[in-house]
Amino acid sequence: MGEEPRWWLVRPAQNLKPATYRCPLCGRHLPALSEHVLLAPEGDKSRRRHAHTECVIEARRAGRLPTEEEWRATQP
Repeated sequence: MGEEPRWWLVRPAQNLKPATYRCPLCGRHLPALSEHVLLAPEGDKSRRRHAHTECVIEARRAGRLPTEEEWRATQP
């Protein structure tokens, strides 16, 4: 899928293993075992990414990262 996703699955998460991730929205590291958010483009869990909660909140306020429900509401 080479184009921008129409919607995103956005859900809270918390690492249960000591792994470190890089936030796709700001590029900074997510500390191991910290609370954060999982993002999956159009619900494709194989392409999920871990992101800072604050980064996701900011992106959603800016109108990016619509949920499936929000996207469907804009469709004819």
